[in-house]
Amino acid sequence: MHLAWSAERITQMALEAFYEQVLLLLLRTGATKILSEHGGRRPLSAEAQQWIATNWVPRAIAEANFAYCAIVEGDDPIHRLSTQSVISISPAQLTYKRFSLMSEADAWLQSLG
Repeated sequence: MHLAWSAERITQMALEAFYEQVLLLLLRTGATKILSEHGGRRPLSAEAQQWIATNWVPRAIAEANFAYCAIVEGDDPIHRLSTQSVISISPAQLTYKRFSLMSEADAWLQSLG
């Protein structure tokens, strides 16, 4: 599954609704890998970081066998810190890998079978 983020700021409610749709797609398709293209994505709020890492990720792992997330980093160093925060508090069962190029992220996910 490929998530492509814009620089547009979204509310916590919209973020949660988006991720719930992603979970439904994981369940319906049987996909276990996500390529998250951050591009110009703004840094996540502390509330959003916490919710993703401690609510959504554990549910996605348990319900949909979510296992791998390739992140194509954006240029904003604050955003990269936000991403690192989510990674550091997420369950260890999820394997994250960060990339600067989409082609590298895609190749890594494809190599996982």
